[in-house]
Amino acid sequence: MYRELRVGVVIPAFNETRAIAKTVATIPEFVDKIFVIDDCSHDDTSARARVTPEVVVVRHRENRGVGAAIATGYRHALEAGLDVAVVMGGDGQMDPRDMPALLDPIAAGTADYVKGNRFLHPDVWTEMPPARIVGNVLLSAATKVTSGYRHVFDSQCGYTAIHRDALSRLDLDVMWTRYGYPNDLLSRLHVAGSRVADVAVRPIYGQHWKSGINFSTALHPIPYVLLRSWGSRLAAESFRRAR
Repeated sequence: MYRELRVGVVIPAFNETRAIAKTVATIPEFVDKIFVIDDCSHDDTSARARVTPEVVVVRHRENRGVGAAIATGYRHALEAGLDVAVVMGGDGQMDPRDMPALLDPIAAGTADYVKGNRFLHPDVWTEMPPARIVGNVLLSAATKVTSGYRHVFDSQCGYTAIHRDALSRLDLDVMWTRYGYPNDLLSRLHVAGSRVADVAVRPIYGQHWKSGINFSTALHPIPYVLLRSWGSRLAAESFRRAR
């Protein structure tokens, strides 16, 4: 428990045999539940994730995408009665020491959803690969428009925390299931009237790091996801004003 909040961590994982055990083992002791969602890995990710009896491993029978894995974890967090669900990657790119910074705005009652922003950390310019910086800046600028949250940045950072009240207002069945899910989720949070905050988190890029976003992903489906989420948000907000 953290500041009277029961905290669960959702870890989407696909072929993360190298890093998953360390990722799980370094999660802070105040976390109440850990859900590792193995998105049909071809290796022993599930077995390596079971570093303690408290870890719940859920394995998809087919690969459904990182967004779908997170949605599965969110459902388990809601069913477990947790107050906050934190999302961490299974690749060791997210520093567990940053978790309190994500939880503090929710504990203080000033935010419903908190996301990491690596551009608020001074190491971003030396740690993040230049091509990644350019891609993130462009996608973050576009997401400011499509999501309606003009104050948020680093839209592709997946290190997040959400309160169960905000989570319960989302339709997880229609959330985008693959790369581009953060952009889609932000738009849906805006429609639901959720308060979103950015906090600084450390950028971590090891020698084994490899991005899941490449040139083909940048061309499709992310532009489609942005347009889809933008259109859905505008339509929903227009309908709400007309009522």
